[in-house]
Amino acid sequence: MPGFEFVGQEEFSEIKDIFDHGGILFRHGFDALRQGRYKCEEFEAAFAKRMNAPKALAVSSGSAALRVALAGLNIGPGDEVITQAFTFVATAEAIIEAGAQPVIAEINQTLNLDPQDFERKITAKTKAVIVVHMLGVPAQMTEILAIAKHRGIAVIEDTAWGCGGFYLGKPLGTLGDIGTYSFDFAKTMTTGEGGMLVFKDLQVAARARAYHDHGHENNPALPRWEDSRAGSGFNYRMSELQGAVGLAQLKKLDEVVRAQRMQYDLLAKVVSQFDDLQMRAVPAGSEITADALVFFTESPEQAQAIREALLAVGFGTKILPEAVTWHFAGTWDHMPSLVAKHGNLKTAFPISKQLLSRAVALPILAKLPEGTDQKVQQALSKVITTCHALM
Repeated sequence: MPGFEFVGQEEFSEIKDIFDHGGILFRHGFDALRQGRYKCEEFEAAFAKRMNAPKALAVSSGSAALRVALAGLNIGPGDEVITQAFTFVATAEAIIEAGAQPVIAEINQTLNLDPQDFERKITAKTKAVIVVHMLGVPAQMTEILAIAKHRGIAVIEDTAWGCGGFYLGKPLGTLGDIGTYSFDFAKTMTTGEGGMLVFKDLQVAARARAYHDHGHENNPALPRWEDSRAGSGFNYRMSELQGAVGLAQLKKLDEVVRAQRMQYDLLAKVVSQFDDLQMRAVPAGSEITADALVFFTESPEQAQAIREALLAVGFGTKILPEAVTWHFAGTWDHMPSLVAKHGNLKTAFPISKQLLSRAVALPILAKLPEGTDQKVQQALSKVITTCHALM
């Protein structure tokens, strides 16, 4: 979960460096005043190097990153984009904002995109798939990439929860055509708000960069107020303050993920003691970010009981089961295009609904309070013992 636990003097020093050298907070121009400080550009270069990607682009949020990715791929009205039933609402919102049609596929035991249902949902209008590494567990990218390549479909990785994770030795976000990342306050690294994209194709990167800056091509032969443009765009720029914080946070990313994995392993030992509970499936070759530990219960009622028992001992859950409505497409009847495409959303994604209704997610902090594992064991024991007594 959080880079915010590691915010400290390093972030302050990067921000102070801006104010000690001109105080320019806009990422472009004012060259004579900024004394060589270009924090967003430094952040992009450092992030691209960390992810072994040809190009990176810093933007104002993870949601903006998704919208900019679609623009970079020239996706718009008349196009369909497939994504998964379990994701944050922003994934579908970005598709709608692009003027395209979101198409929802089921998830499987990984709680990520089911490759078989992804393939079933492909039509002649399908231009891309947004696959989400939900809560830090990689999707089945080998199968998904093979299907996408065979059908000529672009792959966008929504890596909002996966920054710092790997799949078959490659950083998450770098397996598909474009990777998007979120740096909001509850992610593995944070700039408060903010996001990033990484690209393989430099032409796609150039279109995306122009789109995120009102169409500016940043032609070095022209002043910004006379800059060239080939298309319209919008303002999804990152500020220099965010770039400064990102520079410091990026250096801590590996430390954050290591700490989260240690806490994850501690809680996994507790959960594995209970035969009634089944751990979420993790694809072979995955190195998770350990944003949350997810397990399946025997029933929705048991999942709710576990949540209540955890709250009673001073712990809690994350998204599952309490906040699923913001993360399950079956509840998004406020999106007319989804209803038009899928009909009654309450019955449209039965496999996903059944899996999510039985799932519990334990939030992972890098610095969990001492004794948290004992509290979790106490809560689980209480619920499981009660369930057995009623059988």
